[in-house]
Amino acid sequence: MARIISLETASTNCSVSVYQGSELLAIKEDPSPAYTHGELLHVFMDEALGEAGLQWADLEAVAVSKGPGSYTGLRIGVAAAKGLCFALGIPLIAVETLKSMAFQFKDAEGVLIPMLDARRMEAYVAVFDTDHNQIGPTRAEIISADSFSKWTSLGPVHLLGGGAEKCREVLTHPNFHFHTSILPGSREVGLLAADRFDKGLFEDVAYFEPFYLKDFILQKKKP
Repeated sequence: MARIISLETASTNCSVSVYQGSELLAIKEDPSPAYTHGELLHVFMDEALGEAGLQWADLEAVAVSKGPGSYTGLRIGVAAAKGLCFALGIPLIAVETLKSMAFQFKDAEGVLIPMLDARRMEAYVAVFDTDHNQIGPTRAEIISADSFSKWTSLGPVHLLGGGAEKCREVLTHPNFHFHTSILPGSREVGLLAADRFDKGLFEDVAYFEPFYLKDFILQKKKP
């Protein structure tokens, strides 16, 4: 069973897990609203590895949440993951951020729509069935009264994550259910990474880039 360290930095949650196969050995995370990746990610990596009773040389792969999500957060996570892969000579595994969010939600009917807040009335979204198979494209959605209306005929529509909060007053169909406390986490990244490791689904470390979905826009400070 492969020993994998998994990093999640696509949202405000700075999260690191160490797995051996599907067994969680250690997890460290800070889900606070402030972005703490720059200060805590490498600290958490050291602490999680120590709690798992492993050395860096024991690792067989590094997994990282690939996005979409925070531009800066993704860059920090991917840079750390690639650095480890180069230093240790081990493969890189990338996991779709929205799929890892959907993976948290089980035993439900209907469809799952993980949502990460983008800007204003926009969110990064994808649509999954309850077996966590993706059935709708990953995209940036401008939330309107018509958003996701085609899915309501299939039963409950579970909107997952912080991006769902901005939908409460707009999406009023009774089949919409809001689960705003769900955050991307390394726990699910690690579980999905174990399956990808077994299938040999690795990234090219030299050329891999995060899935930003949208170009970074520099915000000017107000005078």
